[in-house]
Amino acid sequence: MKKLTLLGGLMAVCLITYAQSYTISGYISDADNGESLIGATILEKGTARGTITNTFGFYSLTLPAGEVTLQVSFVGYQIQTETIQLNKDIKLNFDLPSGETLEEVVITAEEQIEQSPQMSTIDVPIEQIKALPVLMGESDILKTLQLLPGIQSGSEGTSGVYVRGGGPDQNLILLDGVPVYNVSHLFGFFSVFNPDAINRVNVVKGGFPARYGGRLSSVIDISMKEGNNQKFSGEGSIGLISSKLTLEGPIGKQKKTSFIVSGRRTYIDLLTRPIIRASSDGTDTGGYYFYDLNGKINHRFSDNDRLYLSFYNGYDKGFGKSKYDYDNGSQQVVSKESFGLGWGNTIGAIRWNHVYNPKLFSNLTGTFSHYKFRIFSEYKDVISYPDNTEEVYEELIEYFSGVNDFALKLDFDYLPVPEHSIKFGISGTHHQFNPGIFGYDTNTEGEQDTVINSTQTTAGEFYAYAEDDYSINSKFRANFGAHYSGFLVNSKYYHSLQPRISLRYLISDDLSIKASYATMAQYIHLLTNSSIGLPTDLWVPATDRVRPQTSWQAAIGAAKTIQGYEFSIEGYYKEMNNLIEYQEGASFFNLGTDWQDKVTSGEGTSYGAEFLIQKKTGKLSGWIGYTLSWTNRTFAELNFGKTYPYKYDRRHDLSIVGTYQFSKKFSLSSTWVYGTGNAMTLPKFTYPDERTSGFYYSDITYYGERNDFRMAAYHRLDIGLTWTKPKKNGTRSWSTGAYNVYNRKNPFYIEDGYDNQGNKHFYQYSLFPIIPYVKYSFKF
Repeated sequence: MKKLTLLGGLMAVCLITYAQSYTISGYISDADNGESLIGATILEKGTARGTITNTFGFYSLTLPAGEVTLQVSFVGYQIQTETIQLNKDIKLNFDLPSGETLEEVVITAEEQIEQSPQMSTIDVPIEQIKALPVLMGESDILKTLQLLPGIQSGSEGTSGVYVRGGGPDQNLILLDGVPVYNVSHLFGFFSVFNPDAINRVNVVKGGFPARYGGRLSSVIDISMKEGNNQKFSGEGSIGLISSKLTLEGPIGKQKKTSFIVSGRRTYIDLLTRPIIRASSDGTDTGGYYFYDLNGKINHRFSDNDRLYLSFYNGYDKGFGKSKYDYDNGSQQVVSKESFGLGWGNTIGAIRWNHVYNPKLFSNLTGTFSHYKFRIFSEYKDVISYPDNTEEVYEELIEYFSGVNDFALKLDFDYLPVPEHSIKFGISGTHHQFNPGIFGYDTNTEGEQDTVINSTQTTAGEFYAYAEDDYSINSKFRANFGAHYSGFLVNSKYYHSLQPRISLRYLISDDLSIKASYATMAQYIHLLTNSSIGLPTDLWVPATDRVRPQTSWQAAIGAAKTIQGYEFSIEGYYKEMNNLIEYQEGASFFNLGTDWQDKVTSGEGTSYGAEFLIQKKTGKLSGWIGYTLSWTNRTFAELNFGKTYPYKYDRRHDLSIVGTYQFSKKFSLSSTWVYGTGNAMTLPKFTYPDERTSGFYYSDITYYGERNDFRMAAYHRLDIGLTWTKPKKNGTRSWSTGAYNVYNRKNPFYIEDGYDNQGNKHFYQYSLFPIIPYVKYSFKF
């Protein structure tokens, strides 16, 4: 608490009061559709005084009295200039029209890279995500993020992200401020985020601002669109495996309320159903599909009060069934068997923005997040006898798990003067964890129903934070603060005070050096022994036996802009404690065992360097990102206590991304990626087990040290072409391209086996060859 008191005192001492100064505040929006412009810049022309809009498009700028000329800008929009006589506090909203001649795709829309004090942070615009070629033509937010330095994929084609040596559970993924626990469709090959419903994606890999907490490795903050409050509009697409449709518009003539609703569904099951029926005598034997549904309503009561309601529901469903019968004369038997697998997220949020005065903005948010997973098998026999009597046998086996969260949080933005941007707030969350419930039900006489509940647990989590983005002088700027969190579970209370600081020093107008230090705490774990984000991965809380994860990370780097090219280089070091893994031989399938008895804890380190060069403007845009890194794990009960490479320790990771806009109607995009092969454990040798002989003869396999083998390097080229045709009431476009253009046989997994002569070999299996795609899109 002494540290918090000292921090508050420093903030109070730093505040500067202007004599005869007044505040200009308001919202900045897109003139065409009313969407809030997040990160738009407002500057006093001729001076360095200015600010940027927050997550809701709100700004506040305090300046000395007198004539003031403001310049408002946002990349991709026309600059607006307005001169006012500042002799009182003024509310001033800006609606920026789109740039009339803009033909480039931009990567970020915030201040130049050397100006911001924040390290390891980037905004990825949705238009960039939609423009890049992807697997089967399905634009995917998380796969685009994998192309950035410091962020890598897991296995071939999957949407999981591993940031600076961390695991998938160490990413705080927020959709409109609500945590999303499982972000994978189709066993990880697509993410749950529909780009047509998204407005902004912000990624933080290190130097975390104090307002974020609860995870160790990254924050992926995704904001949904607010809905067009000017006119009714829509967009959609038809692809190889799914179709999408988005509708948005104003509600009422006053245009104070707007809505957006967006849906996506695969139709793999619909396309394959006729084939399955034809090959199974008309019986529908199974299928698989997933869907997403996003919606949002926002209402403006006044310039001081706005209300937002948003929701998301998505689900994956796989199913199958079979039927057969036979008659042996004495009885006729009809057997039916079915199985199913399903998982999904349901989230909701209600947010109220309130402007107390021109310098103080608040956001009150209530959220709900529900993740569930269920797998079942059902069997039924109907036995008919010659005397017209029947005997029925039924059996149901199922397993389900999930997480429920209810949260309430209050955030404040306080902007007393241009030199300070202060944020502070509090939050509380009620968690309910169901790590695994196994059920067995039968109607057979004498049998008893069985239910195995693997430690259903409730827990409470809260945090409070304060941070200040402080321009000390024209060259030196800092973002510093603290995040305090607590976690109560099974009468055990954990807490953590996490200081954060990021510094920037301008050597010249276009060159800066930066440094950051952050500590983090995480009170939940993900139990997994897969590499593709299976729904059998279980979310579990810290308990009195399993401690929370903690980490600290330090980074230093430099940033420079040269004639439209932005260069950045960062070096980082991260330590992680109280990581958990399954013990040797344990897994999700040990159903009768408490998960706490199946895990062991250890430590991890990650360090390396990241380089990024990006071009934001012109017909050719894109970036080159390179990462050199080392990531290790140490567990006392694994690998004989020796340090070993993490599964996703990747020494070299290179991405080249480019988009060339030949004209407003035609563009070409491509990506090329290269990565060191994943680490894995393979058997060293086998020898006969002398304890067995004859029919029960077996071998003993010796594996050696963990992850001491490397798969072959991964590399792939994707290319996409887009033709866009303006229409009277919108645009139409065709996109075509190919994933893995030169048909690289990248390794997906390796296993040992025997050839036809009985000799043992290792066999590599690849997943995706060259896969062409075509997609039709429209806007109106």
